[in-house]
Amino acid sequence: MNPNLVTVSGCNEPDAPALYGDQDRHLMALAAIAKVRDADRIEEIARFAAAAGWKHIGIACCVLFSKEAKRLAQRLGEHFRITHVDCKICRIAAEALVPGAQGISCNPIGQALILATECTDLNIAMGLCFGHDLLFARHSQAPVTTLIVKDRRHGNNPAAALI
Repeated sequence: MNPNLVTVSGCNEPDAPALYGDQDRHLMALAAIAKVRDADRIEEIARFAAAAGWKHIGIACCVLFSKEAKRLAQRLGEHFRITHVDCKICRIAAEALVPGAQGISCNPIGQALILATECTDLNIAMGLCFGHDLLFARHSQAPVTTLIVKDRRHGNNPAAALI
């Protein structure tokens, strides 16, 4: 047995529903509305955003996913205003952020700030590197959902490592 593994099966919070404020309960209700049998993740995002009354969706993607981001923008663009920003925005020299690094650095904070300036209602992360996705979510003013997770070994399917 792994001494570092803690499995929680019960709740110590006597009134767990009290943790959810009105906005949280509203988002939970919208998430329930968005769930449709056989709907893909993009359909769920669109249903959720429409139910929330959101009109403007931001897409923050890795440049390696530019084609997929364009397709997503086309698909969602039928119903929403879309702002897309790739990870190399502002073309920061990698050396400026990580000593000894070469090339152009990703700029996840810049992506979040640009989408905030554009007043997006919801942001979608697509293939951002680990760590960059954390920074993007931390600095995003709009809620963030992830559509694609970068996983170089498993073809961007991290669940494959668990099989």
